[in-house]
Amino acid sequence: MSAPPEPATPSTNHALPLGENPVAVLEAAAWAMAAIVSTQRQALSTPLADVLACDPQRTAVLESLGLVRRGPDGFVVHPSLDQADAATARSAVEARLSSLQQAVSAAVSDVAGTPQGGWGAQTDEVLLSQGRASAATGRALAAKIVPRLAGCAERLAAEGSRILDVGTGVGALALALAEGFPKARVEGIDVMERALGLARAELAAADPAVAARVSLCRRDAADVSETETYQLIWLPAPFLSEEALRAALPRLVEALVPGAWLVAGTNPVADDALRRSVGRWTAVRGGGNSFDAARMSQELDALGLEETRTFPTVPGGPVLVAARRPEC
Repeated sequence: MSAPPEPATPSTNHALPLGENPVAVLEAAAWAMAAIVSTQRQALSTPLADVLACDPQRTAVLESLGLVRRGPDGFVVHPSLDQADAATARSAVEARLSSLQQAVSAAVSDVAGTPQGGWGAQTDEVLLSQGRASAATGRALAAKIVPRLAGCAERLAAEGSRILDVGTGVGALALALAEGFPKARVEGIDVMERALGLARAELAAADPAVAARVSLCRRDAADVSETETYQLIWLPAPFLSEEALRAALPRLVEALVPGAWLVAGTNPVADDALRRSVGRWTAVRGGGNSFDAARMSQELDALGLEETRTFPTVPGGPVLVAARRPEC
């Protein structure tokens, strides 16, 4: 009779101080994330100090994480919990809520060896949360990135300039770009009709003057056939499979006006093994790829684009890779 297997030895390379019972600690971490998201959601409409005071037990969870401490003049809050910019705070809440919803979906539906269904398998609530979170990237692109891309702001200031938003989802990023560039028209394409239906509802609830310059179409990025048409193309690279990305990129390059820019979002590279492995799992589970900024830069360089540059957005948010089609 063989000897019983030795108990697993906890790894010494933990991303978190998991102690002797890592599963229990991670279960508590899921509740801690719920405490963060619910606190931040309430703080969108109520002063954060009041939110912290109204639920002492939940606030104690945040104190245990070092995100909140009690000072002589009230609560002292870690900057990651208290966002001065209301729009950025709302996008951060939506992103974290989407992540929690997807994690629950993975826990109850994943079966080893079977396809996961990608974004089409997600609920409308997840699509809305994830899409609304992307508005922060759209605002960062308009206010911080485009002004640093040679000639891009000037092109988009011209009447009738055109922006292509690949994988528009619920249209939040397209609306942010239309608001940031009041002379431009934004064309949002997506392969999911259900997402486009949600986007139409989002546009109907938006500022009519902004929404009027956003159009939506069910279309695969690999089917883009226009040439020398767009002054800016936004590509959320992590949401496309590697095969789809490689099929789409040459078409998108051809669709750029000479001298115009393609900006691709990529997932940030985490400093620890836990977040890196989770990032790869969620990317592939959602039907996407795990390209980082360096890999995306190589792909764009290989297609003949130039002046390739990378930009961070918000803490923990995507890293943008920008590259320009040559003038001639």
